[in-house]
Amino acid sequence: MRPTFVLVHGAWHGGWCWRAVVPHLRAAGYRVTHPTLTGVGERHHLSSASVTLATHVDDIVAHVEAEELDPLILVGHSYGGTVISGAAHRMPERLAALVYLDAFVPRDGQSMLDMMPPERGARIEQSAAANGGMVAPMSTHALGVDGDLAPWVERRVTAQPLGTFSEPVRLPGELPERLQRTYIYCSGRPTGSFDAFSRALRDDPNWRYRELATGHDAMVSDPEGTARLLLEAAAALG
Repeated sequence: MRPTFVLVHGAWHGGWCWRAVVPHLRAAGYRVTHPTLTGVGERHHLSSASVTLATHVDDIVAHVEAEELDPLILVGHSYGGTVISGAAHRMPERLAALVYLDAFVPRDGQSMLDMMPPERGARIEQSAAANGGMVAPMSTHALGVDGDLAPWVERRVTAQPLGTFSEPVRLPGELPERLQRTYIYCSGRPTGSFDAFSRALRDDPNWRYRELATGHDAMVSDPEGTARLLLEAAAALG
């Protein structure tokens, strides 16, 4: 049975950001879902200080269980890498592969703030302090989106609760050794947050490592290239 792609967006985004990637994956014969996490995107009306990383992990686990998705390829972009890591450890029996798209790859007990360069983490906390616990989105330029696409993204990104950045991820137990893991590093305009993961994983025999010469929001700036590498990961499963 062909796996289903579950595409998990990053901070401040929503399922909308995968819009141009999904048709390529479906045209290749794959089922694709792209849920929006609680408190952002079209679910921004549910945002509150009670929304944390654990909420978002619960979102993905509940989505997979409700849709009865098995096997699946979990794809996490940016912050979404932390979300899929937490979700993967909750349902390892359903997994065919994990794909981290310019994403954080946490260890057990790490928060997003732990993995960021200190100055970026400080800006996150300052933004939350100035905005009632909500962290304002990065600029579209910092996200690697320019030209006609920039206003489209800027209209859709939303602030996100600090708890999603500050709560440590819980990764109980070990994932199966057979599980395929892919890291895709966006080298076109590096943000500085993912260079360490690139250096650590490019020569790791337990990972498939790829690069995409585009900005951080690769699914927006280069949907064809993003889809190509996702389909490559699926094909590698045999």
